[in-house]
Amino acid sequence: MTDHAPIPTHVLGDLSVDTFLRDYWQKQPVLIRGAIPGFESPLAPEELAGLACEADAPSRLILEHGEERDWQLKMGPFREDDFRALPEDGYSLLVTDVEKLIPELMELVERFRFIPDWRIDDLMISYAPPGGSVGAHIDEYDVFLLQAHGRRRWQIENPPVHTAYREGLDVRILTEFTPSDEWVLEPGDMLYLPPGIPHHGVALDDCMTYSIGFRAPTQMDLVGGVCDRLATMATETRYGDPDLTESANPGELEPATRERLRQWVREAMRSDDGLIDRLIGETLTERPVDHAALYPRYHEEEIGGILDHLNELPEFQRTPASRWLLLEPTGNTPGYLCIDGQSHELDSESLPLARFLSQRIVVDGEALAERASNASARILLEKILTAGQLLIPDEDEQD
Repeated sequence: MTDHAPIPTHVLGDLSVDTFLRDYWQKQPVLIRGAIPGFESPLAPEELAGLACEADAPSRLILEHGEERDWQLKMGPFREDDFRALPEDGYSLLVTDVEKLIPELMELVERFRFIPDWRIDDLMISYAPPGGSVGAHIDEYDVFLLQAHGRRRWQIENPPVHTAYREGLDVRILTEFTPSDEWVLEPGDMLYLPPGIPHHGVALDDCMTYSIGFRAPTQMDLVGGVCDRLATMATETRYGDPDLTESANPGELEPATRERLRQWVREAMRSDDGLIDRLIGETLTERPVDHAALYPRYHEEEIGGILDHLNELPEFQRTPASRWLLLEPTGNTPGYLCIDGQSHELDSESLPLARFLSQRIVVDGEALAERASNASARILLEKILTAGQLLIPDEDEQD
């Protein structure tokens, strides 16, 4: 049996993962020279512009001095004429979710899996001519800024002093920015920024920067998602009060009625830790609605053929738009594999497959066949393939 090669670890230069997580993650910025030695951008600027013309590519142009106003924002998809009309400088092109559009780029994102999968958001690629910038701003998420082509000068304000934004602009630009540190990054260099650090990057040459961003839910997002799911599990029994007596004030919600309603809500919300964990897993993996087009769709007959010949097929890749999270069994609570807001309960036969798939972005058919050799695991894999959450080989690769 041949498994996929281990995840590359040379993405932090001379820093170890342990040192980075202990001293920098969510604590302070760090510049990493030679994070990926010899790194070359897999995409040329022209290819990024071509991608920005596709309907499924979330793209935008920021013009420092636009035709209508300063810091004008234009949303894609774009046309070739849009790029011909651009000025020579003073603009930036940004395309998000690039790894979802070009699955081969998951190889780069995979290098950052020392951070749990549920925290990884996307790979954004930006291009700017000399002098191009998106202005001084603050991000509310962790980001690794990997220089891919040309040079960019980064400045940061640490600790943060100015957090107010200019009014009336299409994009968030700080009213004031006083840099405390400044570096020029060359290809392969990388700057890590925790949330809340004001920063400003200016292209010194034709410049491409890869931004690997990490998401975190707000408490409102997480509680809202869990409670929405709990609400769907409540009964449709309607409130009744056959013992109603006349009230001194019809406009009052009386104490006895309040207690009855409180108890009713408590009954609906009463859940054990296992259920809460599952609902958290479903909430954390819920996919954005606009990602639906990024999933392949296969015919039932095609999936059946794949399942019958797994050990003869080449590599499978996790669909980059999908979000996976494994919940190991605890006590009397079964394990679950949560994918894209849905949970699959695991038994002793399907658990090894779920563990295997959650650990890897790419798997080969032989290894997959070994772990899907029983009925329960085969059913789980069939559901995953039917949902398009694994990219399966093209027909010409199967022959």
